Amino acid sequence: MRLLPQRPTATLLVRIAILPALVLAFLLTDPAFRYQNVAHAQETRERRSIIDMIFGGRKKRVTNNSVTRVKKPRRKKQTVRQPADPAVTGAEVEVVKLPDAKKVLVIGDFMATALADGLTVAFASDPAIVIEKKTDGSSGLVRNDHLDWPQTLQASIGEVKPALVVIMLGANDRQQMVVAGKREKFQTEPWKTEYERRVAAILEVARQNKVPFVWTGLPAFSSPSLSADAATLNNYYRAKAEFAGGEFIDIWDGFADENGKFVATGSDINGQPVRLRGSDGLSLTKAGKRKIAFYVEKPIRKLIGSELPAISMLNSNANANIDASVTVPTATEVLAVPPISLMDPDLDGGAELLDAAAIPKTNGTSPRDKLIEKGETADAPDGRVDDFKWVAPKEEPAG
Repeated sequence: MRLLPQRPTATLLVRIAILPALVLAFLLTDPAFRYQNVAHAQETRERRSIIDMIFGGRKKRVTNNSVTRVKKPRRKKQTVRQPADPAVTGAEVEVVKLPDAKKVLVIGDFMATALADGLTVAFASDPAIVIEKKTDGSSGLVRNDHLDWPQTLQASIGEVKPALVVIMLGANDRQQMVVAGKREKFQTEPWKTEYERRVAAILEVARQNKVPFVWTGLPAFSSPSLSADAATLNNYYRAKAEFAGGEFIDIWDGFADENGKFVATGSDINGQPVRLRGSDGLSLTKAGKRKIAFYVEKPIRKLIGSELPAISMLNSNANANIDASVTVPTATEVLAVPPISLMDPDLDGGAELLDAAAIPKTNGTSPRDKLIEKGETADAPDGRVDDFKWVAPKEEPAG
């Protein structure tokens, strides 16, 4: 009897399936095979499992991370930087002061310090004026035990030799003052009398040294009571400064609204809205310092001048062609001309109006009078568009 070949049993199929796994396990345990394929194993992103190797699976894209592309560096465009133009960039150019520049001495309390900073910026481009700051933030005229301003001003004038003194005091003077060994409250009659005397004393120092001076008033403050007292003190400063021959600079309107009350934000010297005062309601910002200096800048230029030095010609022969025979007329050579009255009929040397013949003669009735009284309009001039007069044509002579 012929035996039929038997079909592979389940045990045989399992053995056939296990055989590749055993071979793979042997290869993996072999050191030569393992070290030979380390580089290949590092190059693959994901390690394939044994089941994927036996039955296959979705092939992963293998990327070689060990090989990196070297990018060529791009050439940078070489640009030549031009020097910045101060007129375009707005940068401040340092100006060297002249050896004989006039000095402006600024004295006072912390408000005077802000004023001096603003004046330094204002005259930074003027080589003929130098700002000298001699201020004490805690000083005033009430506490002369802290700082005696008349004596300090006398010493500062001898040291600096200024052409002008700018004074700004009073922000710290809203307190008691010792008068004749007794403490007097603020704004009492003895207090007022003594305070006015001390204001006049400091101005007398400048007057005796023959140095012109200006007194800068106080601005408004955030505290209504402090602003009211500052306005009262400004009245003392104005009266005493003008009496001593100086000038009082009122800056109140620049730091207050239309009602005279404190404002923290306002227009700067260019008319742009900026913050002028600090959060404490007392100090000044950078824009506020420049604005307070704007009020004092003009009187300074008026009192001591700020003419720039004459520019000398580089060519020594530049004056060779000047005619020396030309002389300036003296006062005796100038003819004195009497004042001329515009009502003089003989102003032009004649008694008649120019082109008087062209003026039409009327009977005294103007076109306005004819229109109002008679309702008649004036005749249109010949040739005008509203001239409707009929003119008979000229008859040609018979030929």
